[in-house]
Amino acid sequence: MTAAMYLPMFYVKQKFAMTTNRYELYAPAADGSFGELMGLAEQKRLAFKEEVTFYTDQSKTRPVFSFKARKALDLNSGYDIFDETRQQLGFFRKDFKASLLRSTFHVEGPGYAGTGQERSQAVALIRRFTDIPFLPIHFDFATPEGQPLLGVERQGSVRDKYTVHVPDQRVDFRVAAAIAVGLDALMQR
Repeated sequence: MTAAMYLPMFYVKQKFAMTTNRYELYAPAADGSFGELMGLAEQKRLAFKEEVTFYTDQSKTRPVFSFKARKALDLNSGYDIFDETRQQLGFFRKDFKASLLRSTFHVEGPGYAGTGQERSQAVALIRRFTDIPFLPIHFDFATPEGQPLLGVERQGSVRDKYTVHVPDQRVDFRVAAAIAVGLDALMQR
């Protein structure tokens, strides 16, 4: 089964503003560079019940998908991912106990479930004990049987830039984009 909106690879670029984190989603160009803008998301900092909305373009007139915390104060409760009609597309959550030494997330969608974890234990430990903001970070999500679902790789740069690979065609682009943005937002906690 192929997801309604399947995309095997795309990029996420973060931009900072005073009261929000802004994320831009790009399709890859033929030469592998950033191509067409596919949408953008904004996360209000310090929101009581976190919700991130993705829009079609810079005008922000049409919201097309979102993810929202299930509970206001329970950080282990997770995030539901919705399409533009508020139909659930998937779910993800940070596993706070497993994340003490290496950040770990769980994801569920139609016909699949999996776990993602930082690839490098050494980088995970360096991130926890230093304040180096531009370390490369790689997350690999796989099914319980070990089949790859998606991978999120942050390039080592001053501004956060991610390459998202989605080898499993069941994983909807909107779910993969929500997870990539959620990883960035939740790794700061």
